Amino acid sequence: METIGSQKIWSFFDRKGCQIAKNTAVRQGAGHRVGSYLELATKIAELQFLNRDHVLLFRGQDADHRNVKRNSSLKPTLFRGISGNPDRATLVTRFGALERAEQILIAEYSKAKLLGIERLKRHRILRWSILQHYEVCTTPLLDVTHSIRIAASFASLAGSDTAFLYVLGVPNLSGAITASAEAGLQIVRLSSVCPPSAVRPHIQEGYLLGEYPDMTGYEQKENYFPYEMDFGRRLVAKFVFDPATFWKNDNFPRVAKTALYPSERSDPLYRLALEVKKQLGE
Repeated sequence: METIGSQKIWSFFDRKGCQIAKNTAVRQGAGHRVGSYLELATKIAELQFLNRDHVLLFRGQDADHRNVKRNSSLKPTLFRGISGNPDRATLVTRFGALERAEQILIAEYSKAKLLGIERLKRHRILRWSILQHYEVCTTPLLDVTHSIRIAASFASLAGSDTAFLYVLGVPNLSGAITASAEAGLQIVRLSSVCPPSAVRPHIQEGYLLGEYPDMTGYEQKENYFPYEMDFGRRLVAKFVFDPATFWKNDNFPRVAKTALYPSERSDPLYRLALEVKKQLGE
């Protein structure tokens, strides 16, 4: 994918206010501290006004993971290692598991008679989206959301005194799947690709980011450097906050974990995903 901010962008990433910066400065910054949800939302509104060529999507985490250059790193699960980048054997194993999971997903989806089976069979990235969003196995996709409140709630789940919210810039969205050859990105809108009975994607206002074209296997991955598969390259701003004080205003309550992760009883696609994960492990 292309790095955002090769030409400068407006950003929050340190103790200063909104300023013009390059992507590397944003990634290396400690994060711009905010004290409340309203303050965060107001500053993101400023970012969207000033960076009008980009659509802003969000990701919340309880830690700011850094690469060897001390830049914030937002890698898909398939390309994450315990320390550094995963080796060839690990990647081959992961791609193999992903391929098996896709076939199991198609079979179980057909048996469940959920809407959208033909699209699921035709489009690999739709299968990856479901497998990633329901945490069945590692994939080349990264979970993000269009909702500031959802992202901030995810960042607060661990109960620590520090949470991070990342603002990523993507091209203008068009339809269920947006593919941008210029940016080297695909953006999947989960609410448009999952059946309406699937609760989690709709509650989370979920999107997924992936490389364009698809990262189909280890052989194609070899055509990329590891740093190219890091969505930190799309980082527009980085915020940090203390969840204990951030949610004090009752007008903007935190979304509970039970709402972010509906039970399998209320979400048939979650039940299906659990079955896929079970068969994958056998």
